[in-house]
Amino acid sequence: MQAGVLEAMKRLLLPTIAAALLLAGCGGSSSSSTSGGAYGSSSRSTPAPAPASGATVKTSTGDLGTFLTDAKGRALYLWVADKGSKSTCSGACAQAWPPLITTGKPLAGSGTQASLLGTTKRSDDTLEVTYAGHPLYYFAGDGQPGQTTGQATDGFGADWFVVAPDGKAITKGESDGS
Repeated sequence: MQAGVLEAMKRLLLPTIAAALLLAGCGGSSSSSTSGGAYGSSSRSTPAPAPASGATVKTSTGDLGTFLTDAKGRALYLWVADKGSKSTCSGACAQAWPPLITTGKPLAGSGTQASLLGTTKRSDDTLEVTYAGHPLYYFAGDGQPGQTTGQATDGFGADWFVVAPDGKAITKGESDGS
């Protein structure tokens, strides 16, 4: 009787142990699972997309109309002193007006046109995002998403404006003199 019980346990346990070993060999993290069995649609046969390294440019709407922002909603500006796609804001200028830097191809978010996005190499060898040929900057004085306190200011010898989805400066708020 003892041998019969032992034989029955082997028949039940061996397939269970084999299945456990098979699953342990195929698994990675226990925090996620895939459907379709041990060899179903695993991430090894279809790799998940790599996290985007490119900066995202999208639009937001406020008192100035619809303007470009980064993925977090921070306003993006162009500087009238930049001619062409080359950035001329560096040093103290870039501290007050930090450039929108990317480590990959910039991504077009809602309301923007991918064909207008590009990059330009800065003097420090970083890549700055351009839109319709204009290098894009933040204003250090904008502390919250949607703020546009740098709009129409004259800083470092030229005016700064938020950028419309067509790539043109939104000049609303521009002073008439001084």
